[in-house]
Amino acid sequence: MAGVNEFIRVRLDLAYDGTDFAGWARQPGLRTVEGALDDGLARLLRGDQNGPQPRFTVAGRTDSGVHARGQVAHFDIEAGAWARLPGRSAGSGRSPEEALVARLASVLPSDVVVRSAMQAPKGFDARFSAMRRRYTYRIADTAALRDPLRRRHVLWSRKPLDAAVMDAAVRPLVGVRDFASYCKPRPGATTIRELQHIAWERPADGPDAGLVVGHVVADAFCHNMVRALVGASMGVGEGRRPVSWPAELLASRRRDAGVFVVPPEGLCLEEITFPPDEELAARADAVRAKRMDEDIWDDTPAAK
Repeated sequence: MAGVNEFIRVRLDLAYDGTDFAGWARQPGLRTVEGALDDGLARLLRGDQNGPQPRFTVAGRTDSGVHARGQVAHFDIEAGAWARLPGRSAGSGRSPEEALVARLASVLPSDVVVRSAMQAPKGFDARFSAMRRRYTYRIADTAALRDPLRRRHVLWSRKPLDAAVMDAAVRPLVGVRDFASYCKPRPGATTIRELQHIAWERPADGPDAGLVVGHVVADAFCHNMVRALVGASMGVGEGRRPVSWPAELLASRRRDAGVFVVPPEGLCLEEITFPPDEELAARADAVRAKRMDEDIWDDTPAAK
């Protein structure tokens, strides 16, 4: 049992519609996901915790307009404040985890949902313990597929796309590579990433039936990497570029004017994967040492 002067690390699993947010990271004068969570948690605690307001650490700091279904974040809270979260409902047997989810639902805007909260296992770090991040990008390339109810979550392309050719074009990019051709450069930051999976498909059924859907998985992403990969893929899918073009761009290790960064509405962070509990601390230590001079970027515009 934690003492009153000890801290508890809390993991949050959350989702949000990124359309009306200027990304994850709090920025002065702008509406952000982190800002909404900060404000919501501050209202719940109302000075109950001694010391500074808890700060959130997130697995993937999404860019302006990018959505998330499977985002993960953590914060540290004093054990006493954590135990008091159920408040007057403590007699009902509700746990602090259940109380936090319920009470955040009452103060957060409707485009942010905290799905679950739990005391994090020892060594857990939402950012540095993560093994991989999985994104999808959805495109409607015919008028018949343009659903106005999904316009904030699906890119509308004016030209038809060949999903099979797009898929063939990106397969050679998988592996540990220098993605300088697909990243917005930042002084002192590496552009080497491990792209673990990338594929394009046109599902025959389900909620994405008929759409062109891209799946991208990596250990981490540098700035604009996913959206630049999508832009290069669309150049091939529209027939403007040969199937070899994405691999040739990768080998050149330089930005090409022909690669455009696609708009954010089609992009969604679907899942963050973590190692088994007993490996969390070792994973965090290894990644932290590797990245200590740079930020782990996940299609993010600016650091905090």
